[in-house]
Amino acid sequence: MDIALFSPSSLFADDADDEEVSVDEDQTEIHQSYVERKHQFSGIELLIREFSFHQLNANLLWPGTFAFSEWLVQHQSWIDGRRCLELGSGTGALAIFLRKSFNLDITTSDYDDQEIEENIAHNCQANGITPVLPHIKHSWGDPFPTADPDWDLVIASDILLYVKQYPNLIKSLSYLLKSYKPKEDKAVCPVGNDQNSGKRMGLPAPAFLMSWRRRIGKEDESLFFSGCEDAGLEVEHIGSRVYCIKLRKNIVTIPQES
Repeated sequence: MDIALFSPSSLFADDADDEEVSVDEDQTEIHQSYVERKHQFSGIELLIREFSFHQLNANLLWPGTFAFSEWLVQHQSWIDGRRCLELGSGTGALAIFLRKSFNLDITTSDYDDQEIEENIAHNCQANGITPVLPHIKHSWGDPFPTADPDWDLVIASDILLYVKQYPNLIKSLSYLLKSYKPKEDKAVCPVGNDQNSGKRMGLPAPAFLMSWRRRIGKEDESLFFSGCEDAGLEVEHIGSRVYCIKLRKNIVTIPQES
């Protein structure tokens, strides 16, 4: 698998010191170029246009995308009928796979960057999804553009690269979970263990599912999980590098700052 080049950007300037690979600042001013690759997902092949370079690492598919897609196939009943938002969509490949495979109601999102949005739209059209998936431009930590989020499932894969962005990510995630307003006709998936099989029956609503396959230090990883817990969220490891983050009971909803 191709390895992406890491480069500092204004958003992640503090993280640049942590990267081993540096890129000349002039390179970020070059007009964007692309490469199209065929990627095999479970039971389906997708043609995905990827940036040859992107300063926010939205250019390539990462290992967590493929591993997470396989896990979701094995747990399809947990996501059927959900209204889903993906954080850090990048190329949009995972969202496209879920729409084509499960007809999942899913919205993509990523950093406020027009090129990312346009590339996701391109990949939707290239894989027969019209109209294209709805997309939200949102920089973690900023006020969320939707006042009444009604996504009962938030997902992401391989988004823990920039350690110093954890507080902003947790702020956005906390808002989405704590401000969730279910529709009146929305049924909540059962949660708990089946008495006969002993297997988990489903997910709470709302919930955040995250898969992480890229290598970071254990201390950095624990910073994110402990930060979630400090924010009133509960973290549960439910599969091979798959985590469910949900509201801790008796948490008071806090409106986001304007």
